[in-house]
Amino acid sequence: RKGCNVMATVDVFILWGLALVTLVVVLATLLPMLRLSHWVIRGFDFPRLQLAAVALVVLILQLALLDLGRPLSWFLVTATALSLGCQLWWILPYTVLWPREVKAARHGDPERTITILTSNVLTPNRNVGALISLVEKHQPDVLVTLESDQWWEDQLAVLKSRMPYTIQCPLDNLYGMHVFSRLPLIEAECRFLIEDDVPSMHALVELRSGEKVRIHFLHPAPPSPTENPESAERDAELVIVGRSVADTDEPVIVTGDLNDVAWSPTTRLFRKVSGLLDPRVGRGLHSTFHADYPLLRWPLDHLFHSEHFTLVSIQRLPSIGSDHFPLLTRLRYAPVRGQDQEPLQGDRDDDQWAKELAREQGASKHDVPEPGQGPEEINRK
Repeated sequence: RKGCNVMATVDVFILWGLALVTLVVVLATLLPMLRLSHWVIRGFDFPRLQLAAVALVVLILQLALLDLGRPLSWFLVTATALSLGCQLWWILPYTVLWPREVKAARHGDPERTITILTSNVLTPNRNVGALISLVEKHQPDVLVTLESDQWWEDQLAVLKSRMPYTIQCPLDNLYGMHVFSRLPLIEAECRFLIEDDVPSMHALVELRSGEKVRIHFLHPAPPSPTENPESAERDAELVIVGRSVADTDEPVIVTGDLNDVAWSPTTRLFRKVSGLLDPRVGRGLHSTFHADYPLLRWPLDHLFHSEHFTLVSIQRLPSIGSDHFPLLTRLRYAPVRGQDQEPLQGDRDDDQWAKELAREQGASKHDVPEPGQGPEEINRK
């Protein structure tokens, strides 16, 4: 009898232990569905892959250890399975199991190819030689650095002999930004769209073939207890840029550290209102953060583009000592081949949500520079 009591106690312990873990998994799955911008809620947007792995392990333990003759056991199994399915719904598009959103480029004119290296360097990091070596090895047409202060500007000055076109905004608040380009930058401008100490950069880049591409470099602040307690500022910057580029038929690229994961509701909203494509879809996560913790990684550094481009390659480069890996993307300007590529489709609710996010911050798509748009077209809008 004593042995039976011990076994019953163990069974109860396992049941309620798994019930507690299931409750945590369910809450972590449901909370991000709320349109609340507090960092505690938005923080659950990030570790969906990790939460899916936890849900899978919990589901296996439930099936192995619980008495499936009890209704409570099946309730727990069902709740965990639904949570796992929900997490997979968000992340599966960023695996090779999903159809590719962007076509692979065919062999073509290299003069219509643009290579962009995006690198959050981490301000206190001093391994500038690693970044310069990557530039020398991969020969990007455009290099954008995030978190680069005056020290980084001074060290990267050696690149100017090969990349003479620059936009520079050294800051020591983790939001400095620099652009170095082999290709001409036209109407280049640094603008503080939402916050007075968080810059963005905007320009036309002229390809070797002569075509001009509108390009925006972004690094909005994340929702966190040490920075912005809410995601409102980040979300507003994304949607006003998205709504701005939606107004043009010209080729567009948006890149940078967006401090948001590829699958979050706000990044998806940005893709819907902008009409831009994500070359990661169907190709893999290419997670760029955190470089030091393999089990806690997600894609924070992004490149989105209009249907005018197809993809030559996208790859995460080796660490340069930052908490972010650099991201290297090669695109080919191929408007005919790319014209039937399908972006995420938005609806009236998405448009209304985007307008509300911008309105809450007193921001507008008209705050975003539109390089290449003459006064007549700007006034017409």
